Amino acid sequence: MTGIVGYGCYVPKRRIKVEEIAAQWGENAETLKNGLLVREKTVPAKDEDSVTIAYEAARNALKRAEIDPQEIGAVYIGSESKPYAVKPSATIVADALGITPAVHVADYEFACKAGSETVFVVYGLVKSGEIKYGLGIGSDTSQGAPKDP
Repeated sequence: MTGIVGYGCYVPKRRIKVEEIAAQWGENAETLKNGLLVREKTVPAKDEDSVTIAYEAARNALKRAEIDPQEIGAVYIGSESKPYAVKPSATIVADALGITPAVHVADYEFACKAGSETVFVVYGLVKSGEIKYGLGIGSDTSQGAPKDP
């Protein structure tokens, strides 16, 4: 049977209040609170980006599932906010996790569904018998500046 054997997540510790966002955007805080349905948002630290967030989530998934990284056959990351224009984030995460150099890696971009697409592709590879385990990761950080559409 093919399915999810473990999962991991990582949420940055820093927070920003909606009032501060509203002030920067020149918007009404109550309107934003009602529209976003949140009072605060997470903010990555200066040394965090979508790659470090993906790494932490993947590390937590491997630990929870008790899977040896050498058994991972594919690492896919879906993101709208890659820190490098050319270098795939998945190569950085695979290397940091100590996953074998024979692993297949790729980055996916597909607006808000890039992460779920990675899970779908990993599922297909596991179901076909091409790999034993894989990591499908979604990771993003906000990139918008005030007044961006």
